[in-house]
Parts: sequence; structure tokens; C-alpha cells
Amino acid sequence: MQTEIRLEKPGRFGRHTANVPNPNEGSARIRIRRIGVCGTDIHAFHGRQPFFKYPRILGHELAAEIVSLNGSSDLKVGDIVAVEPYLNDPASPATQKGKPNCCESLKVLGVHADGGMRPEINLPIAKLHKAGSATADQLALVEMLCIGCHAVNRSLACQADNALILGTGPIGLSTLSFLQTRTENVAVADLDETRLQFCREALGVQHTLKVEPGKSLENNLRDAFGGDLPDLILDATGNRSSMLSTFDLAGHGGRIVFVGLFEGKAEFNDPNFHKRELTLMASRNAIPAEFTQVINAMESGLINTDPWITHRLDLADVPGRFASVINDPSLRKAVIHLDD
Repeated sequence: MQTEIRLEKPGRFGRHTANVPNPNEGSARIRIRRIGVCGTDIHAFHGRQPFFKYPRILGHELAAEIVSLNGSSDLKVGDIVAVEPYLNDPASPATQKGKPNCCESLKVLGVHADGGMRPEINLPIAKLHKAGSATADQLALVEMLCIGCHAVNRSLACQADNALILGTGPIGLSTLSFLQTRTENVAVADLDETRLQFCREALGVQHTLKVEPGKSLENNLRDAFGGDLPDLILDATGNRSSMLSTFDLAGHGGRIVFVGLFEGKAEFNDPNFHKRELTLMASRNAIPAEFTQVINAMESGLINTDPWITHRLDLADVPGRFASVINDPSLRKAVIHLDD
């Protein structure tokens, strides 16, 4: 028997006990070592997460250790792995086209299916990505970084691009981490001056723009980019107003990537859209190869994860401490520990 932490309803966690069955063929039993707390978990706690039903065991940013394997694999018991939390149908058209991240029947751990806020869980072996030198702390950041990695890969960013990231929460920062490997011409914009300061001081971003509600960023962007508007905008806010503003902020021939999402309809002026010949893309989750890409980037030093984690708590403390941690203004990234 093990103790699991379940979000019973918005604002309330509960403890429950359950057995862990033996893994089915092709699956592994893993021991959870770290759980990254992400915006999805926070929105679910506050009762504003789309596609979500209660009760639910949260946790999809997982670092784990293999306990047992039921099937052939290059992995072995004791290996430390990052978890790919996207449970797709291998026979679906999207999966067959190499896009399992947007499979028609996709279930994400901690959102559509119970996640990792429990000591052990069984998962398909194919969803486990082995680390070399990466630590459990780093592996708890892999899925989050994969979101940004996938968005940048989708964007086809290159050195010639002037690029803007709207929103510097964890997803915006993960996007920034990979965008900076493609182009030096980067600006970020946010409402929060503390986040902008972090981008300047810890991540070396030269152009940080404070968003003023009701005011356009156009003039500030032109100042940052030598009179031009950005060739590429990645919106990681999940805010309708911000996302719709991108159609007026992108340069002619530019590209827009919606990394975040909101519940509702997005509307834009079609003549403006056509006049600028804009390309609009959605970015959802990540593909398996990007988990390998992110782990390699961590282990090679291309991506520095040292500044990320600001808060830590034990799994047993989640019911009592979760609310205070996620409401701390200094929060950048929280990680939940399980006994090593």
C-alpha cells in the first residue's frame, strides 16, 4: 500500500492509500523521485484548468527511478529517467504521422489521467527517457523545457530572426532557453518587473519590455529591433488579450506561435492578417525526440538549469503547504521531493 495525494476539488488535497499492481507487458514500475509544479497544477488547484475533472492525482513533470520492467528494453532497474507524460494511441493518424503530442485521444498524466503525486506508478517503457549525468532535480524540469523546445522547433527560429516572447513564467522561460540557442535578437515582455529583472540578470536578455495594460508594445519593439517589428512572436501567456495583440505586433511575413492557451475563441482582423501574410501556429506538448534533445542540452551545458528551482517541499507536505508555495511572489519553480 502507498499513500497518494489527490486533488479532491479546487483548493483541497486529500491523502488516500492504494495498491500498485504489477506492470503490464511493455510497462515499467517507477519510483517517483521529484515532481515539478507547473502552471497546469496551479490552475487545477484554483479551479481554472481546461479539460480537467476532479478528483485527480496531479503531477506530470516527473523524475523517477526504474523499479521493475515487464518487457525488453535498453533500460534497467535502477536507471534514473525523465517521464514523457503524454499517453497517446500508437494507431492514431497523428501518431502515425510523427505527431503523438497531438494524438486525437491523447491523455496527459495529471490532467486527463492520474499523475505522479504518489510514491510509485506504472507507465509504458516507451515513455521513459534515460539520463546520463543529469540529476533528479534536472529531470524534473525536462517536460517543462520540452514545451519550450517544441515551440521553438515549431517556429523554425533562426539567427536572422528578431524574436519576441510574451510572458516570462516557467513556460515562457523554457521557450526563451531554447530560443537563445537560435538567435541573439530576443526581446521578452511581461507585466512583472521582477521576472524581467531575472531575464536580464540571470539569462542575459538585453531587451526586456514592461507591459502596460491598454498600451501597445509597438514603439518599444521597434526601438529594440532597430525600427523593425519582430519576425517571430511566441506567446506563452495563455491570456486572450495578449495573444490577440500579436497580430498587430508581428512584422510583415512574420510568424506567431501560441504556446499558451485560453478557454474561448480567438478572433483577428483578416485584412491585417493577409496584408502581413502572417503564419499562425499552435504548439502543444512535445514529441519523444525532444525529450532526448532537452536531456542532451542539460548534460552538455547548453541549457543551464541552476537558476530555476526556488521552492522545495516534501510530498507529505503538499496538502498543507501547496497554497502558500504557489502564492509566494518569489516563486519561479517549485519541486516536490519524495524519499530518495
